[in-house]
Amino acid sequence: MKPTPVRRILWVIAILVALGLLMAGLAQAQTSAQAIQVTDDRGRTIMLPRPPQRIVSLLPSLTETLCALDQCHRLVGVDRYSNWPEAVARLPQVGGGLDPNIEAIVALRPDVVVMATSSRASARLESLGLTVVALEPRSHADVQRVMGKLGQVLAVPDALRVWRHIDAAVEAAAQSVPPAARGARVYFEVNRGPYGAGTSSFIGETLARLGARNILPASLGPFPKLNPEFVVRADPDLIMISARSVDGLAERPGWSSLRALREQRLCVFSPEEADILVRPGPRMAEGARLMARCLASKAVPAARGTAAVRP
Repeated sequence: MKPTPVRRILWVIAILVALGLLMAGLAQAQTSAQAIQVTDDRGRTIMLPRPPQRIVSLLPSLTETLCALDQCHRLVGVDRYSNWPEAVARLPQVGGGLDPNIEAIVALRPDVVVMATSSRASARLESLGLTVVALEPRSHADVQRVMGKLGQVLAVPDALRVWRHIDAAVEAAAQSVPPAARGARVYFEVNRGPYGAGTSSFIGETLARLGARNILPASLGPFPKLNPEFVVRADPDLIMISARSVDGLAERPGWSSLRALREQRLCVFSPEEADILVRPGPRMAEGARLMARCLASKAVPAARGTAAVRP
């Protein structure tokens, strides 16, 4: 018996309903597959329904890492210190990491804000409904971990390929340091204060891989503020410092007696080079090459023991 027109219509409706339910189920499954869960450096679990397409970065090293992962196009705003790669110079600046312009960030409608754990702005941003992922690399292991975390957030497969390239290039820089320069006792000044790069910092770890010895013991932490007399007592073989901080170096209490200054064993890095050196991110290998070149040209073998001077 041939189906009546009414039955035919009901069959069509039933088929359409079934197809609609199937498509809805597939869409929901796809959305679930795209959902992201990541734990940031505050220990907070962040849930994102899908990979973010609009990102504000408030830390230069995070900005550079995002771009190294080929995701610069997702950035819609950066902090005032993010200046590499060149493409980020065209983005809106939203203040510093510690003093961001909250209104400007909100106006950019970001899907996520990435920032340092040390910034106090995260609570304010979250209270306004924004999603914050706080990450702060300080050591080589941190840089590797943060790259993996950002890869998770961005749904970038094999984000750690960038780290493998960095690690291999740092090792190559280490191989370029001549044996005569190994063992040199180094003071690396991060900025005025003075703040130094300690043994446990990513800079200190790079120096160790290059065969240098840091005058700052691990007990002082990654980036301690120092009494200038501490450096005088340590009397390093070599000083690495930014051009931003070099003026008046010999006028610091007791520093005119430093052997490194008397013998011109001083590497002064340009502001652009200093940015590379103090940012724990994808340009760490370039920083290692800068330090290796400094050691090769300025360092002398240490001859006064191996222990770091303690405060």
